Amino acid sequence: MTAARTAAAKAASVSAPLYAAGFVTAFGAHSIAAGLGAQSGNIGLTLLNLGILLALYDVSEVFLKPVFGALSDRIGAKPVIVGGLLAFAALSLIGLWAADPLMLALARLGQGAAASAFSPASSAMVARLARGGNAGTYFGRYGSWKSLGYIIGPLLGAGLIWAGGFALLFGTLSVLAAATAAWVLLAVPHLEPLPRQRYTVLDLARQVGERRFLVPTLVLAASTAALGAAVGFLPALATRHGLDAVAGTAAVSLLALGSVLTQPRIGRLRDRDRITDNKGTTAGLLLIAAGIGVISAAPGPVTIFLAAAAIGVGVGAATPLAFAHLADTTPPERMGRTMGSAELGRELGDAGGPLLVGGVATLTALPFGLGALALVIAAASFPSLAPASPPRPN
Repeated sequence: MTAARTAAAKAASVSAPLYAAGFVTAFGAHSIAAGLGAQSGNIGLTLLNLGILLALYDVSEVFLKPVFGALSDRIGAKPVIVGGLLAFAALSLIGLWAADPLMLALARLGQGAAASAFSPASSAMVARLARGGNAGTYFGRYGSWKSLGYIIGPLLGAGLIWAGGFALLFGTLSVLAAATAAWVLLAVPHLEPLPRQRYTVLDLARQVGERRFLVPTLVLAASTAALGAAVGFLPALATRHGLDAVAGTAAVSLLALGSVLTQPRIGRLRDRDRITDNKGTTAGLLLIAAGIGVISAAPGPVTIFLAAAAIGVGVGAATPLAFAHLADTTPPERMGRTMGSAELGRELGDAGGPLLVGGVATLTALPFGLGALALVIAAASFPSLAPASPPRPN
């Protein structure tokens, strides 16, 4: 028992800095996004400029996450994580001149590029540390810390902007990223990169199209699409049905809290063979679809909060299982590239969900937009995951 506890404590001390890195990217993205929306008039941003600034972080990630994921396979994940966090800290300092929209844009773009390095590399490191039947537990905790960043990011960001403007927010993010980089440097071991087979472009295309990659990435994209749409449209629904802005924010917080509390538990159940990846991801996506379907069919003060809870629990169930499945079915020598590509799928879902709802709602009405998203997410639950035994390298 003592040896087991010692091993568990050592694993926790090694993985905790990686969870902190996940928190940094979520906190950085959402605290600034919320602050930009609230302060856009004070710093002279038009709606178009606001939209561009909000998109810059994600645009960087879409293009660079697979690149940095592959780099972590080549040189090891730890240098990429530490370098990305230090770059995030340095580039955040540009935000000290955030009263100038151009400087804001440069800071936002730089932060997104830096997060593109340490986010997939952290996922790859978590996957390698979790080899041996613990992927669910590790990714449950990792996802929970990311969701925590989504919850407190807007609230803490608003408080920092109120106390000292964007300069204080960017300064805090810089210090937080630098401290996390030091923690990773000191506490996380350097895992040597594994020998890698040379791949042709056709090999890479075939790997991306494999069921063991495509289906869990589809799960991640669908769950993130629901999360992105819910964060944007739940407050809008709340105000349309007699609730104030605080109630709308509370619904989003309930959603995020459900995800935070669910992910670690689902991860542990998975590692104890109490739940399978197929059944868990299917149930999670169907629960998300049901929650969105309820508010599309019968929006109201009660159903908004019921839907938020269902969506949060569904996201919390599907996300760690999909990541753990990727970790268990990907050859370790290309874990970084796989996680980077999977993160790309999440980014596309994060953008696609709100676009689908908004596009259909523009042509018809908001309930029809939400109903369309519910149908898409329900359809994403049907493809079955590949067997979870680790594959042989090609």
